[in-house]
Amino acid sequence: MVTLGIPNESNSGETRVALTPDAVKRLERVGVKVVIESGAGGAAGFPDGHYAGATIAADAGEVWSACDVVAMVGAPTAEQVAGMKRGAVLVGMLDPLRDEELIRACAQAGVTALAYELVPRITRAQAVDVLSAMASLAGYKAVLLAAVHLPRQFPMMMTAAGTIRASTVFVIGAGVAGLQAIATAKRLGAVVQAYDLRPAVKEQVESLGARFVEFQIEKKEGEGGYAAAQSESEQEQQRRQMHAVIAGADAVITTAAVPGRPAPKLIDENMVRAMAKGSVIVDLAAETGGNCTLTAPGSVVVEHGVTIVGLTGLAATIPYHASQMLSRILTTLLGMIADKKGNLALNLNDEVVAGMAVTHEGEIVSPRVREALGLGEAETVTQGAAK
Repeated sequence: MVTLGIPNESNSGETRVALTPDAVKRLERVGVKVVIESGAGGAAGFPDGHYAGATIAADAGEVWSACDVVAMVGAPTAEQVAGMKRGAVLVGMLDPLRDEELIRACAQAGVTALAYELVPRITRAQAVDVLSAMASLAGYKAVLLAAVHLPRQFPMMMTAAGTIRASTVFVIGAGVAGLQAIATAKRLGAVVQAYDLRPAVKEQVESLGARFVEFQIEKKEGEGGYAAAQSESEQEQQRRQMHAVIAGADAVITTAAVPGRPAPKLIDENMVRAMAKGSVIVDLAAETGGNCTLTAPGSVVVEHGVTIVGLTGLAATIPYHASQMLSRILTTLLGMIADKKGNLALNLNDEVVAGMAVTHEGEIVSPRVREALGLGEAETVTQGAAK
């Protein structure tokens, strides 16, 4: 029987939990025993008493040292990983392309680390695509934040005092977060425009009732359906053409990101200065530096009369439903790494599992992570650490 451990999150600001109470009985039926650290689900609205059938551990050590699989929302500390038993599996958003200390700790502890950020962009993997699930929530919340900070209302209204025009919302990037932002802004009654480098998304944007803005720029689509990175000259050309659209928008929501790289700078200070006083920019790329040059990651600032929202972790501000999504994804993933008798059965020939695998049996096995850490093809993690 596989033992699944759910510890408290290492990041004190994290409100989500990796497993919700409704999943405990389902997992028990397929041979998975759940051990949850006391208080792990509290911030998401799931107190200990709701986890019927699970073992509630007062000591975090019972989770880290005894469980076959430890699942988190975010990343643990290197010290916590060192306390895991050899051969155990760690699941979570591990920031594998940037957190070298954690990845090396996983390899040295003999832990198999599965990172949600590395889920391959294939149809079969959609059921475990955490980034898309959380991006959808972030896109929804971004529009609500824009509405709160905007000194105007979104919908057009005809009143006895006259007609109030609808606000104009411009969404940059039509991935999962952008499309959800478009849909939410439309539901609130705004006039919505959207732009993306990828021509394939035009139909999706228009199907949601928004106008797709087209610029005279080479259209690029990168690996896995993401927008490709642009050169500085291409970004400058894009900024010049985008200037007029942004100047006429009441709210701008930016979602442009390239995995493993700093967010592209799409809005400069001159563009912010051209916006009407009271306008709002919500920068969903703030965590990787922001799409606006004036974004302050983690903060809300006012520059040239424009409110720039750079808050990070927006999905964590909707912890109840975010946790439900994460729990369903974890349950699906457990079905991929455990057999029908409830025994751990990692299959690195499975393209989904292999794609997520960062470390295994003391080695860093992900080509993307090895490249990010500067490890050669035949170089072990021990050799890399010594060097």
